[in-house]
Amino acid sequence: MPIASQRRGEDERAELFPPELLPLIDDAFVVSCDLIEEYIARLALGVFQSTGLEEACRWEAGATIDQAVARAGLAAAVARVPTAWILAMLISRGWLESIAGVGEDIRYRLARPLPALDPDEIVQAQEAHDPRCMPSYEIMALAAEHYPAVLRGQTPGEQALFGVEGISAWVKYFSNSNPLYAISNLLGAIAAEQALPEGTAAILEIGGGLGSGTEALLDRLDAAARATQVSTYRFTEISALFLKRAQRTLVARYPGCPITFAPLDIDRSFAEGGIAHGTYSLVYGVNVLHVARDLAATLHELRKALKAGGVLVMSECVRPFPGTPLHLEFVFNLLSAFREPLLVSGWRPNGGFLTSEQWTAALEANGFEDILIYPDIATVRSAYPAAIAAAIIARKA
Repeated sequence: MPIASQRRGEDERAELFPPELLPLIDDAFVVSCDLIEEYIARLALGVFQSTGLEEACRWEAGATIDQAVARAGLAAAVARVPTAWILAMLISRGWLESIAGVGEDIRYRLARPLPALDPDEIVQAQEAHDPRCMPSYEIMALAAEHYPAVLRGQTPGEQALFGVEGISAWVKYFSNSNPLYAISNLLGAIAAEQALPEGTAAILEIGGGLGSGTEALLDRLDAAARATQVSTYRFTEISALFLKRAQRTLVARYPGCPITFAPLDIDRSFAEGGIAHGTYSLVYGVNVLHVARDLAATLHELRKALKAGGVLVMSECVRPFPGTPLHLEFVFNLLSAFREPLLVSGWRPNGGFLTSEQWTAALEANGFEDILIYPDIATVRSAYPAAIAAAIIARKA
């Protein structure tokens, strides 16, 4: 996300973003965003070369995605989505060219020598600029290390990313001390505080992870003198390890908060997690709803959990335009839950991240109204297409 906008070639942040969000996207943060995007592009280039995709695309006629996967000897069921993303990323950098045949799939061809780019150069630049962002680099490097084995079907992506050796890296990544992740927590907390109804409020958090999103929200409510509104805070998470760690951290940090903890799988009935119908004023989550296997079913469960007029606030990465590859997908494309959701024509065309229009259509189709994307990515994207952090706010119809 360069400081100069793509639309006018000047700094338009103050014009396009709400004033309360401007401190989150200051110049230092923008530089870190540009650096991590360059780092991921270089890692993707390395994966392209190390998995056999480079040779697969050297043919004069190029290769479709399926042909590239087959020629490289990759496992089609796992590798197709990550391969499509890698090829699209290299196209966006001008390192590959595409050939669109009439009535045929797009073909990808390597027509010139690839640049020699060292990812470690960017690591060093980030360490000099803002070392607080280094946990994001650890996660990207972890994914890059396991890419060949995952794409060949030798190791499940879930095991590669969330095995014992990776847990410490995720603890540092999912932290408000890491600016590149903290923006999702802070933006979500601002949106949730603004949307929280007046009076006594019961809050349900889904996919709470290690609790950094909870910390951001409770700190925000405390700063706004609204913490006493919270009558109950139900923290849920599917990972037993993450749930245990979050409980230990949050109970110690917020001894006066009426917070309870429970496991919850967003792909199953919420009744299994003890979530009663019509109970909550606010349902809140950070970077979780996009991995719902059946998004309609999960939205139905969320709607049932809310009181009449209750509010849903989800902080998410929002895809600026259909088909645009997002840098964070480099990691999450390794996960089956990200790649293989139930698709729905019109609003769930792919796994993972959705556009503003797709989120709006999904919520409208599943019993929500007064839908707001904050900030308005549909307005921002022509100037800053790399600005993808947003909160999705909707009211139970």
